[in-house]
Amino acid sequence: MPLAESTGKKMRLDKYLKVARIIKRRTVANEACTAGRVTVNDKPAKASVEVKTGDIISIRFGDKITKVEVLAVKEVVKKEAAADMYRIM
Repeated sequence: MPLAESTGKKMRLDKYLKVARIIKRRTVANEACTAGRVTVNDKPAKASVEVKTGDIISIRFGDKITKVEVLAVKEVVKKEAAADMYRIM
């Protein structure tokens, strides 16, 4: 299976949050989506929503809301390069 590059590729929201290391485990990302704490482009998002470059993801952690813009979609990324996949807004 070829590696996904940022050219129009899409990835499930729960997997993206894990690969980009925004949320440490995919199951936790899935639970956050199920609980309605995650939106993509200001729409409530299920874990299965496909995210692509340019999407805005908002995650509610308690009282704090973290907004990130998707800069790249990659299947595999090294820990050091994970932060390059998104930009905190």
